[in-house]
This record gives sequence, C-alpha cells and structure tokens, in this order.
Amino acid sequence: MKILGISGSLRAGSFNTALLKVAAELAQKAGVKFEIYDISDIPFYNSDLDADNKPDAVVKFNAAIKSADGLLFSTPEYNYSISGVLKNAIDWASRPGFNAALTKKPCGIVSASMSTLGGARAQIHLRDILFGTLSPVYLAPEFLLASAHKAFDENGKLADQKTAEFLDKYIQGYVGWLNTIKNN
Repeated sequence: MKILGISGSLRAGSFNTALLKVAAELAQKAGVKFEIYDISDIPFYNSDLDADNKPDAVVKFNAAIKSADGLLFSTPEYNYSISGVLKNAIDWASRPGFNAALTKKPCGIVSASMSTLGGARAQIHLRDILFGTLSPVYLAPEFLLASAHKAFDENGKLADQKTAEFLDKYIQGYVGWLNTIKNN
C-alpha cells in the first residue's frame, strides 16, 4: 500500500510538513509506503494550460496521485480556510472533471495550526472541496494539532506522548479504511 502525503504549507519550518513526517514514520512502521510530495513547483491553475501539453509539474503531480492508494493532506489554516497553494494543487488534480487523478481517490485530512482550534475550519473547508472532486474522505477520528508551535521537540517528533498515540490511532484507522476500500 502507498500513501501520498501533501502538505498545504510551503514554509521551510512548516508544522504541517513536520506532522506528515511523523505520520510517514508511523505508516512505515505498519508496512505502508509513504511519500511526501512537494507541491511548490506547481504553477497557478490556468485553463489555457490545461490542454494536451500540461506543465511538467502538473503531469508529475497527477502521476504521483494516480500511483497512490490514498492521499493524506496536512493543511494549515489561513483565514478560516486552506492555503492557496493547496487549493491550486487540488484544482490541477481535479481536471478533467469526473476523470481526474483525484476522482474517487481516498483522502485523509490532518491539520496543524498555532491556534487552539488546530485547523478545524480548514479541515471542514478541505472536506467540502474534496467532495467536489468526488474523493471519499476518511472522517473519524479527526486529527487536529493545536498550538503546533509548541507541539514538536528539537528532533521534529511530537513532544506529547498522548498526541503521538492519537496520531498513530488516526494513521492506523486510515490505513484500515484504505485496505477496506482496496479490497472491495
């Protein structure tokens, strides 16, 4: 099984990318291949470019999505929503409608935010967006990392053991859900 992780933050010290790295370690311990995909080189969506000769970065991104059994998005919360760069990547991956890389691709969502809500509003918005791409979303349990600026130790690990255990529970549940989908 292969999961493609997508961080909605481009920042070098991104809490969401750090969260995906921890999730990747947990998934790999369960025998799952986990790749974190860098979306920083995907150009702004432009329907003039959405033809037979799509930009190379878009072709590579769509191929990575198609080769994965599931996606795990880690989204920051910017102004009660997801980041523009994440929305842009989803826009490219959702074309052409009903026959896109994202169509029917199982997705999981985690979030990390400096706020006390942990990115809850961004998760809700991302679910709505993915609904529009016909992508099923793993709903429970939700994983929201509040006060993310205090959540990681100097080695990039989650500092709080209960939080780490809950992320592990989320990853195991998500992998189980993916297996159910894959085997049906």
